[in-house]
This record gives sequence, structure tokens and C-alpha cells, in this order.
Amino acid sequence: MDIYGYARVSTKDQNLARQLKDFEEMGIAKRFIIVDEQSGKDFNRKGYNSLVGTEYNAPLLHEGDLLVIHSIDRMGRNYTEIQEQWKYITHTLKAHIKVLDMPLLDTSVSSDSLDSRFIADLTLQILSYVAEKERQNIKIRQSEGIAAMLTIDGKKVSTKTGNPTGRPPAVYPDNWGHYYNEWKAGKITAKKCMDDMELKRTTFYKLVGKWEEKV
Repeated sequence: MDIYGYARVSTKDQNLARQLKDFEEMGIAKRFIIVDEQSGKDFNRKGYNSLVGTEYNAPLLHEGDLLVIHSIDRMGRNYTEIQEQWKYITHTLKAHIKVLDMPLLDTSVSSDSLDSRFIADLTLQILSYVAEKERQNIKIRQSEGIAAMLTIDGKKVSTKTGNPTGRPPAVYPDNWGHYYNEWKAGKITAKKCMDDMELKRTTFYKLVGKWEEKV
């Protein structure tokens, strides 16, 4: 039996240390620890897919293996898909799952008790519901926070820092006028303009649009 640890955070700014420490204390080898730095809104994640398999790769998990996760929301935050993935792993792949912060959710501990299975199934449903509900609440709080921001010159301004939110506006390079005129005159290509001024295609044409609005 192989024991895998699956850790997930939504962004690279979040800390994986707690989850990894739990796996280390269980004696899980580093090569068996799979990490995703991605939202839990769905299960389209590289690390997770390596565990359960896709049409392009076989699953790492085999019958009798154990998948350990710190908490159910590290597995995901979509109520319906958590139920489906749990069933797929435990019934189709015939591997086990152990949720560290919820001892009731440990399929490696066999029990023929109907009451025990009922409690475990009910616990899974409640926890997966809470996980998705929290994701929805986070999105609502973010939307409310953005809506409450002041708008200055068409940009939302952070009430905490006073700085505009979102990506900074594209800035014209010092030699923009020269390249623009040469390009419009047909003397050079748009690609040469982008290469020489080190601009991405989308940025170049965005600047063109703004420039031509002014002239």
C-alpha cells in the first residue's frame, strides 16, 4: 500500500507549511506528496489529476492505497464534485481516503456498522456543503468590498492603501511616436514595433487605440 498526501492552497501567497508538516509527521515520503496551488472551485488541477488519472494518464492511486488530506476543503470547495470524487476514489479506484481534522472520515478503518457508515456519509455531506458555502461567501465579500471602493478617474481605489486596484495602465514607451508614424507609413511592421519597444501584442494595440482616440 502506498500512502499519498494531497495539499492545496488557492494562491502561491498562501502557506502550505501546516499541511506538509502533518504529512511529514505521518511519515509520508516527499515523493508521494502532491501539491496544487489552485482554487478549489473545481477539480481541474494538475496535481489532483495525477492522483486520480485522466484520459491521458493513469492514476497514481491504486487499489488499497491511502490518500491523506488535511481537511475536506483542501480536497475541493464544490459540494457536488466532492461527493463524486470521493465515490470515484473509494469505489472505482478502490483506494482509501483519510481526512486528518475529521477522524470520522477515514475509509481505511473498516466498519460493517450501518450507523458508522451513515454518520460518515452525513459528515462528508455537511463538510463539503460548508466548504462550498465558504467559497461563495468569500466571493460575495470580495464583490461587496470592490463595490464599496471609491472610483477615481474610472479606477477603483483601495480604501486601505489609497492606490488604484487592478493592473496598472499601459504606458507609452519614450520612442512611441517615432515607431507609430513609421508603422502607419508602412515603413516597418507591427511586429518590429512590438519587438523593438518590448511590447506584447495586446499592449501594443491597446496603446494604438488610445493614441488614435487623441489624434
